[in-house]
Amino acid sequence: MIGITDIERQAERIAGHVVRTPTLPSPGLSELLGAPVTVKLELLQRTGSFKARGATAKLLSLGEKERAAGVVAVSGGNHGIALAHMAAALDVKATVVMPRSAPARSVELVTASGASLRLTDDMDSAFALMNRLRDEGLTLVHPFDDPVVIAGQGTVGLEFAEDAGDLTDVLVSVGGGALISGVATALRARRPGVRVWGVETEGAEAMSRALAAGGPVPVALSSLVSTLSAPAVSRSTYDHVAALVEEVLVVPDREAVRGSLDLADHAKVWAEPAAGCLLPAARRVLERVGEGARLGLVVCGGNATTADVMGWAERFGLR
Repeated sequence: MIGITDIERQAERIAGHVVRTPTLPSPGLSELLGAPVTVKLELLQRTGSFKARGATAKLLSLGEKERAAGVVAVSGGNHGIALAHMAAALDVKATVVMPRSAPARSVELVTASGASLRLTDDMDSAFALMNRLRDEGLTLVHPFDDPVVIAGQGTVGLEFAEDAGDLTDVLVSVGGGALISGVATALRARRPGVRVWGVETEGAEAMSRALAAGGPVPVALSSLVSTLSAPAVSRSTYDHVAALVEEVLVVPDREAVRGSLDLADHAKVWAEPAAGCLLPAARRVLERVGEGARLGLVVCGGNATTADVMGWAERFGLR
């Protein structure tokens, strides 16, 4: 497991390459939820999500031979966008493997950055192709099974701990688990009394299933939230979450989409459902912990288009 010194090291490494995103109280969400809410706005990060942090940390850690070989990553959207953009900025050739279900906007942003894009039928085959390309000589930048990437994502928690007011509970979305692993590590070191909660969507439940099974297990993916859809978590991210996280809550896709609309209406930010899922989970946390809660929400990304979100809202009868 990584420690706070690993996160501090990556914070120094990526400074100047990524944005120190705003940490702000949200009066609108506080009124909506009935408790004080502070948001960490990672959707304002370079490439539109926190993923720029881990991708940059890994790219800057590579040796000359690894850079020359070119890098490869698998992604449901945001990791691919981040790697393609940051690799171009650092003059490293990148290949991104994505399932055909990935958002069209993500595909556009990856190709616009000059990366080589490989599309597969589903996420399982995307991971298989990534591993094959790694075996053929490309340098792997895994979205979550890498201590450097985990520590890079942990810089979100480091900044949150430094910039937020008094918090009792922090909610973090979970895909493969690098973000929550890093954030929980940072908060345990800097704010040891704060509880950390994970949030997944139904049909993308790799971490909650792992916790129930006592270790990583493959899961069938059906959630529309592709950016949270890992076919399994890693042993490393499982170990971090099992040790440091209160619980991983699971919410329906419909409520994640409603959460995106609520974030637009009440927080005035346009976030993807991977962040929208935090709001229904926050209501459950408040029911559990009772009065006196002061919530922190990591608004992880905003790379869904207005057409995407309104299309999902129409499908679920939310308009």
